[in-house]
Amino acid sequence: MTQFQPSGPQSPSDVTQVDLAAIGEGHLAYLRRMSSDDIRARFPSAQSIRPGLKLWALFSADGTPLAVSDDRGSILASATENELMTVSLH
Repeated sequence: MTQFQPSGPQSPSDVTQVDLAAIGEGHLAYLRRMSSDDIRARFPSAQSIRPGLKLWALFSADGTPLAVSDDRGSILASATENELMTVSLH
């Protein structure tokens, strides 16, 4: 008799950052309030944003930047349009 050997991590300590990012890939995004200075560092195309602003950013589960806005509602609408469930990080 052959015994079943599950693939993937066997215990929580075996879970890598790559494993965690893949869990929500294409389905989960996180919303985060950030300064425009932090956003400029993460979004190379956002260099024209004025420094010193508080903005909202949407990231995919693996940390890829998806959208930036000064309006939380528009970020949530963008996630909904793309069928992403959002979580908020503080």
